[in-house]
Amino acid sequence: MFRKELLVAAMLLSVLFSVNAQSLEGDGPHNQMIIRGVMLINGNGAPPQGPIDIVVENNIIKDIKVVGYPGVAINDSKRPQLKPGGKELDCTGMYLMPGFIDMHTHIGGDAQGADPDYVFKLWMAHGVTTAREVAGRGIDYSLDLKRKSEKNEIIAPRIISYTAFGQTSASFNPLNDVPISTPEQAREWVRANAKKGADGIKFFGAEPEIMAAALDENKKLGLGSACHHAQMSVARWNVLHSARAGLTSMEHWYGLPEALFDDRTVQNFPLDYNYQNEQDRFENAGKLWAQAAKPYSEHWNNVMNELLELDFTLDPTFNIYEASRDLQRARRAEWHEDYTLPSLWEFYQPSKVSHGSYWHDWGTEQEVAWKHNYKLWMTFVNEYKNRGGRVTTGSDSGFIFQLYGFAYIREMELLREAGFHPLEIIQSATLNGAEALGMDDQIGTVSIGKLADFVIVEENPLQNFKVLYGTGAIKLTEDNEVVRVGGVKYTVKDGIIYDSKALLADVKLQVDEAKAKSNYTIKQPGVKN
Repeated sequence: MFRKELLVAAMLLSVLFSVNAQSLEGDGPHNQMIIRGVMLINGNGAPPQGPIDIVVENNIIKDIKVVGYPGVAINDSKRPQLKPGGKELDCTGMYLMPGFIDMHTHIGGDAQGADPDYVFKLWMAHGVTTAREVAGRGIDYSLDLKRKSEKNEIIAPRIISYTAFGQTSASFNPLNDVPISTPEQAREWVRANAKKGADGIKFFGAEPEIMAAALDENKKLGLGSACHHAQMSVARWNVLHSARAGLTSMEHWYGLPEALFDDRTVQNFPLDYNYQNEQDRFENAGKLWAQAAKPYSEHWNNVMNELLELDFTLDPTFNIYEASRDLQRARRAEWHEDYTLPSLWEFYQPSKVSHGSYWHDWGTEQEVAWKHNYKLWMTFVNEYKNRGGRVTTGSDSGFIFQLYGFAYIREMELLREAGFHPLEIIQSATLNGAEALGMDDQIGTVSIGKLADFVIVEENPLQNFKVLYGTGAIKLTEDNEVVRVGGVKYTVKDGIIYDSKALLADVKLQVDEAKAKSNYTIKQPGVKN
């Protein structure tokens, strides 16, 4: 069959799951749109409320009206009235949330073979309407996609572009490819990055004087910043140094245990350790939190309190390291068969070259250490939230068996494991991300005057976050029938309604076509036949 015929077949399958299915390209924006009868889970920590009608005009929320009470017939005469030519979306009994914000993304990669269209549809199918890309294929590439997304020329989340510190491109060579080695060169690069149109910078670490200069200049320009405190620089510059210098968010957890050391200054590296060996790197990273100050000790509290005073943001990305504590679970996730590209599956396999493919000799001892690592890590993050600190939701998908979109929902589940209430998780995924981006006047909650970014699902996600996965959640009916429920119903971005299941159907088609080209079958590592 030709691709067009396959796509039609996929769309027909989507319609079976979605009576009110929209076109793959999206429906809207409309001069007026009224979403009827939803239960609203706002991003501000408030409990669900409904039924509610939400009125949108030209991508701006104009009214949020409570229209009834549970078990009582709605008086239609008291509901907002649809104007001629307006769009009405009946979502009676469904749950609506602000569009999700993924604070740690990479728009595919050459090594993974993941093109933007594939990545974007997976994100959008899971309700991600804003994605902060923290370094990728280059600023020109990222900004081009950002502009196309702003004009809704492509199906894509809103893109916030952070350039990797020191990265250049064909049209962006502020230092003529001379490596940054002085504070003034750092400042020059930061100014050029801002002029180019980037929203911020992603750091991995550098010499202290260079980090200080770059962060100072970036702060003066009012741009955002994120840092993965890599082991090659963290001994002299950890999270506390970055936060004091003006860093706005830390990624993962590197740099935080090092700030919590109270009986050493460097990680307890084995003497035959080699950073270029990813097995060494990740195996020993799993032992790092155990070397930090004990939870609630004086030093532990002092570090936390200082970060709180600096209004610092934690973006933990728990999911991206989860394979370290349970490799079998990560590689056997049910969505891989239908939605993971062959090139991406190959990238995940044990390798001495591919980043994050560190399964050279991974077993029980490594997983047990990482489980302990998670317990200590989650304790800090949860307490940081409890004391008023900002924690956001980020996925870092495309590595270590974590698939775009699906991994974002898994991050929500892991925040729940860390101790977050489900409403705190929604806040982390929406309002907290908007605040961290300085965009809370536009997105992050369902509020009059903000943009029309929504996630709509038929099931209550607070009761079970698994209903947000594209594969849904398993239930048993009263007739003893096993069924799948959930999956995001609609993703609304910039007032345009997308049928999330139609987006997933197209992704599956892309994967099926890629498999057909080489007669590819997903196999588990080491399996020959």
